[in-house]
Amino acid sequence: MKEIITGAEALMRSLMNEGVDTIFGYPGGSIMPVFDAMFDHREDFRQVVVRHEQGAAHAAQGYARSSGKVGVCIVTSGPGATNTLTGISDAILDSTPIVVIAGQVSSAVLGTDAFQEIDLVGVTQPISKWSYQIRRAEDIAWAVARAFYIAKTGRPGPVVLDFTKNAQVAEVAYEPAYFESIRSYVPYPKPNMDAVRSAAELINRAKRPLALVGQGVELGEAHEELKAFLEKGNIPAARTLLGLSALPSDYPLTVGMLGMHGNLSCNVNTNQCDVLIAIGMRFSDRVTGNLATYAKQAKIIHLDIDRSEIDKCVKVDIPVIGDCKETLPLLTELLDEASHKEWIDSFAEYDRIEYEKVIDKALNPKSGPLKMGEVARRISEATDNSAILVTDVGQNQMMSCRYFKFTKPHSVLTSGGLGTMGYGLPAAIGAAIAVPERTVFAFMGDGGLQMNIQEFGTIMEQKVPVKIILLNNNYLGNVRQWQELFFNHRYSCTPMLNPDYNMIAAAYGIPSRLVTERSMLDDAINEMLETDGAFLLHVAVEEEDNVMPMTPPGASVDYMIFE
Repeated sequence: MKEIITGAEALMRSLMNEGVDTIFGYPGGSIMPVFDAMFDHREDFRQVVVRHEQGAAHAAQGYARSSGKVGVCIVTSGPGATNTLTGISDAILDSTPIVVIAGQVSSAVLGTDAFQEIDLVGVTQPISKWSYQIRRAEDIAWAVARAFYIAKTGRPGPVVLDFTKNAQVAEVAYEPAYFESIRSYVPYPKPNMDAVRSAAELINRAKRPLALVGQGVELGEAHEELKAFLEKGNIPAARTLLGLSALPSDYPLTVGMLGMHGNLSCNVNTNQCDVLIAIGMRFSDRVTGNLATYAKQAKIIHLDIDRSEIDKCVKVDIPVIGDCKETLPLLTELLDEASHKEWIDSFAEYDRIEYEKVIDKALNPKSGPLKMGEVARRISEATDNSAILVTDVGQNQMMSCRYFKFTKPHSVLTSGGLGTMGYGLPAAIGAAIAVPERTVFAFMGDGGLQMNIQEFGTIMEQKVPVKIILLNNNYLGNVRQWQELFFNHRYSCTPMLNPDYNMIAAAYGIPSRLVTERSMLDDAINEMLETDGAFLLHVAVEEEDNVMPMTPPGASVDYMIFE
């Protein structure tokens, strides 16, 4: 005989059935029965009460991207639900599997503008993989199982469940549900072998092949398959921002980071290669620059699990649709052993130019204020380049991603598609909870930190060991840089009058250190790493330091400025 339980309890059982061990959330009126049920499951779930619902969504993202599992957050209706929209939007653009469960008013008053009612399904359909309203307790197990299946399969993404209050309190004969397929939903397309053969033939004839490696390799756990492909074809590989840890930073065939603030060599050689092989990346405008001049000399092969990405931005010659964990070995098997020494050596001269004009000055300044780049590199090296880098958005993001080094997969968490200031701190909380065995560094600027600084309270309550690095230049640095370069130094609304961040950290019981001189940095890094639990390393950096090189907006990808 099936057990009779409430809908709220059915949700708890369904989450347990999906292997959920952590819930990020914030209670409220329309979700109160669920939080009441959670009280009896304190041993089953780590229940993390954030200080703002946006923080819950970003924490679920950080949990998902660092662990490979689905992140979960539970909030109330109305403003509680709408506060998660930024995180949901971020997750759809960066292919992050999260399930957001929001309370809703009872079915009987839907559509009456009841207190804290909002059409969440209508609002979230354009920014989620699936959005569904649960109106009956009988539908809970089915909806949760379907939600998790959709969120984690194929190209991952966010799913939203709008949970009416009457369904939470109604009784149901509970039976767990499972999904192995959904009609018309094909998460793993079967590779077309004609396309695979055509791609292999094109690569085998290439004299100057270049692979562009995106986050799809990380999402598909195809790290070893990628290495086998690159090594057999002796193909140099550039990485996107979200794909930085898909290959170790010191991997012999790695040639740098693509994009507006990427490395000169791979940006220039994008417009010099004869075959471009895009693997699990979406040709973002931040990677391509001006599409009218992007890789016009090259034949383009695009490996992607999502058919909708094919020809969306860049017209490709051969699409290879499918999971790259499956398509890469099929392609590798047909490759000839190759040597492209002269082509690979061509990257070195551009690397020398960039080192002399930018990197040496960023990492080895002889005097003056601290540089963001040197701080990022020294912190990375202090953990043998094995830590997880979480960034906020802006100069802190570009500098830390440029100069941090990676030795392990799933080591860079940053807001790529949406560029969400305020992402860094809660995402780092989620990552530190998901993988407690790894050191998590959260790099952020003074602007981004203040967008979700209230999550210091979550760190305090949950004792989350996040190492926070505040690169403080007293500006909204990235906007200021654009104002300097393109708006005649008119610094409109970008100078920041900042509070005493160390006093704020102290109020939350977070130890901290202020670094104002280069001679103080190493001792402060050691203190941060030797401190159990959270730590704020507050570094005063050069106020008008710029992220270089840079492809100006609207310029060709191979045109980069250095000052």
